[in-house]
Parts: sequence; structure tokens; C-alpha cells
Amino acid sequence: MQKRTLGRQGLTSSAIGYGSMGISLGYGPGDVDASTAAIRKAYDLGVTHFDTAEMYGWGENEEIVGRAVKGFRDDVVIATKFGFKAPDFSYDSRPERIREVVEGSLRRLGVDHIDVLYQHRQDPNVPVEDVAGTVKEFIDAGKVKYFGLSEVGPETLRRAHAVQPVSVLQTEYSLFEREVEVLFPTLAELGIGFVPYSPLGRGFLTGAAKPAEEYDATDMRRGDARWQPGNFEKNVEATHRLTELAASKGATVAQLALAWLLAQGEHVVPIPGTRSASRVAENVGAAELTLTDADLARVKEILPTGGFGSRYPDGMNPDWE
Repeated sequence: MQKRTLGRQGLTSSAIGYGSMGISLGYGPGDVDASTAAIRKAYDLGVTHFDTAEMYGWGENEEIVGRAVKGFRDDVVIATKFGFKAPDFSYDSRPERIREVVEGSLRRLGVDHIDVLYQHRQDPNVPVEDVAGTVKEFIDAGKVKYFGLSEVGPETLRRAHAVQPVSVLQTEYSLFEREVEVLFPTLAELGIGFVPYSPLGRGFLTGAAKPAEEYDATDMRRGDARWQPGNFEKNVEATHRLTELAASKGATVAQLALAWLLAQGEHVVPIPGTRSASRVAENVGAAELTLTDADLARVKEILPTGGFGSRYPDGMNPDWE
């Protein structure tokens, strides 16, 4: 698969990565065996970027990912995150907490270094300079290679970058969610790569979306605004139109959605997640799909500014400062 460079510190990645959150959190009951097979299939197809976090099952997800990539660990990028605290999911990026999480992540992943270490969410009680300085300690010690931030704005990026260069920003981005595009000039200015999570609209852009009440009680889509009456029907209609465009290209709507992200710049590496090896193969196929200017214009006609419905409930959307 084509490789892309994220940031100016030497981080390289396959054009499409793999996001593991859904193995342990947010999308109903998991299947460890199927998920492990999906991760290994991804590697077989050229994926070299695997994303996890302490918060995903409070370490369980890291253990699953670590076991799955053990046979090819030296060939891949492993990204993980700190910044939350169990059991209430409160923010905690105090330096002592970061040190605790990093040592635990190294142990759970079964590795001697973490390739990309993200602050999962900004902690309003801890200056980002202190966060960056603590991560720098691990980079200087060889336990971390690259520093990442998630869901932050331009000033926070600049303040952190002045202490320890930031290689990559991770934020939700898809045909349905476009707000982050306002940050692209800052990423270009600082030379920071971008990793979109939920690049398939939390599954809506697979073409398999169903009404909210049909999902398992543990599935976050039951309460997602995009799945609620009024928004759901509009998003289904838009997805149908995108599906028609994708079919004209001999592709699926998921492949179209991922190819659209790749077309937004060489600094973009989406990380779709799935527990299905066949879905992995479908996602990877997007790297071979080229969209013309006419295709991109048609996408813009269908979804000029994104999908219908806020990505988080009121009060949960990050404050990008």
C-alpha cells in the first residue's frame, strides 16, 4: 500500500490505518477472535498503522492489539493514548498519571516502545506545556517515538509544538463531519499530519445503517443524533446518492468515503475500524480508488458541509482553542 508521511519528525504510515476502539467500546458486544483476525488481515493487505487507547476497555484493547500484532510488531506503527481516568471517564493528564499510563501501555501491548503517544483529550486542569514536556521525557528515553494530540485547536497545537514537536493530530473527520477542516491551515503551518477517526461516519457510510432502536443497548449509535428521526432519513438519502456515485466507479460507498478523505491531502491517514476481515479488505481497497474533480464536485453537491446531526450531545463537543 502507498505510504504517507505524518509530520516532520519521520513518522510514516500506510495510507489507510486500522482503528481498534470498536473491538472493546461503543459498538455493542465485541468478538476478540474475529477482531484479531481482522487486525492480521489488515497487516497482510499492507496496513502498518494500528490505533488503540488505554480507555478502550481500560487496557483490554491494548492487550488484544498487542497480541494480534506480536508476530510483526517491528513492521508497524502502534499508537495509543492517555488522558482519561476510570471509572468515570474524567480527564487526567497530570504528569504522574501520564507516566503511570505509559508504563501500563508498554506492558499491556508487550512492546519496548510506543510509536505514537496521544493525549486523548485536553485536560483543562493541566497546561498542555506540562503534557508535552512529560511526553518529551519518554521520547528522550526511547520509550515513545512521536507525540500526538486529539481534538484540540490551533493555539493548543502551537503551545504543545513549542515544547515537543507534534507529529499528528487525531480528530473525527468524514463526509458527515467536516468541522476540523478549519484547522488544516494550522496543520500545514506547523507540519503536522492528520489521522481522522470515525472516517465512515461511525458506520453510517458503510451503507448498513439501521434505525437507532435496532442497535444493542451498549451501542453508542442508539443515542447518536445522526441516527435520530429527522436526521436519520436525511443521512440515509445522502448515503444512497453516494452509493450510486460509488457504484459508477466500481466501488462501495465505504471505499468512496475513504478515498474522499485520502483526496483531501497527503497528510491524511484515516483509521477505519471493523471486527470483520472482509470489511478490512473492502476498506483497504479504497487506497486504489482515484476520484476525479468531477467526482469530488458531485460529493460536494450531495453533502456540501457534512451530514445531519451533531456528532456529540450538547456540552460534549470539544472546545477548540
